[in-house]
Amino acid sequence: MIWTPATSRAARRIAAAAAVGGGGVTLLGAAVYGLLFTEALLARKIVGRPHGMEGPPSDGVYGRWPDGENPRGEPISLVMLGDSTSVGLGMTDPEQTPAVILAKGLTEAARRPVRLNVFGRSGAASADLDIQVDRALKEKPDVAVIWVGANDVTTQTMPGQAVRHLQKAVRRLREAGAEVVVGTCPDLGTIRPIAQPLRWVTRRWSRQLAAAQTVAVIEEGGRSVAFADVLGPEFASYPGEMFGPDRYHPSARGYQRAAYVVLPSVCAALGLWPEPEPQRGEGSQSIYLAAAIAAEEPGTEVTATRVAGRATGPQGRWATIFRRRPGVMPRSA
Repeated sequence: MIWTPATSRAARRIAAAAAVGGGGVTLLGAAVYGLLFTEALLARKIVGRPHGMEGPPSDGVYGRWPDGENPRGEPISLVMLGDSTSVGLGMTDPEQTPAVILAKGLTEAARRPVRLNVFGRSGAASADLDIQVDRALKEKPDVAVIWVGANDVTTQTMPGQAVRHLQKAVRRLREAGAEVVVGTCPDLGTIRPIAQPLRWVTRRWSRQLAAAQTVAVIEEGGRSVAFADVLGPEFASYPGEMFGPDRYHPSARGYQRAAYVVLPSVCAALGLWPEPEPQRGEGSQSIYLAAAIAAEEPGTEVTATRVAGRATGPQGRWATIFRRRPGVMPRSA
């Protein structure tokens, strides 16, 4: 794991900009920001839209097994918000979308049915979350999962603005009683259609945004899970397996991997998985340090905590880092 103090400082600056309504240009600077936007347009043209703009319809109630043992009780309400990854763009079978994978995993953990509603939209940025939350709140969700950030990087959205929209979405959901788990901005430097020097720029930019997202989410009582380069090593070795035809959106295997990274945190948020004992290098940290560390390591969860009975310390709010093992299905007691 490699992280730099610059990421922590950038997270603090972006979070501060979000709080006061500023744009929050990162340490990359305005000139590089313009380069990012120009080359992002070229990358988006190269990628194209071979999948269209819609994922397969996946709303419904999940929780039936062929052996006749069905979950009982009132369905858990799960809502999925965010961008094209939240809707499983590129899939034709709903069973291969991350939302359905999460719903089925949650059903297995809780031994209860799960009512799934997907409100994400292809092309959505953080500014679009407000409308999605309006719709989601009508379902009285028990838990909301948000995957967002990539389009903020590629559509010239100032980081402070993007983080402010995400923070508002988490706040509204938490005030309505929903648990919230946010998959932070992935490392766009792993996407092959994005050429150098844009790839280096997007890597640094997306990780700074991910760290700032973590700070905002924790401040509002949610949990963050770092995507970082969750698909990066596999893409380098098995690009035909982990990514779809556009070389930008995940394949079925890629979506499964991403969903399994988030599933343990969803179950823990609902009390279906006990919180693990922190291992070496985990445990309580300043929220800014925790966010910077998490942005570099996929699957790292950050949640708020207390130290000596206090929620804040000299460097701001206290947070705890967990590195959960993806793909391990939790069992309810």
